[in-house]
Amino acid sequence: MAKIQLNGKKVVIKTSFSIFDLLKKYKLSGKKIAIEYNGTIISKENYKKNYLKDNDKIEIVHFIGGG
Repeated sequence: MAKIQLNGKKVVIKTSFSIFDLLKKYKLSGKKIAIEYNGTIISKENYKKNYLKDNDKIEIVHFIGGG
């Protein structure tokens, strides 16, 4: 298990989790989002390539339309 920080909260995940897996778990895959991984914005094509480890920091922002 790995302990990460997700949007400011401590979360425990499986050690083989990718960013893509994290999005699926929280039902955010397919939505318009931006992800900051340890201070760097990650492009969508890298979601499956980046595996999470202890003490990683993830910030997820999703966009909401309005007027």
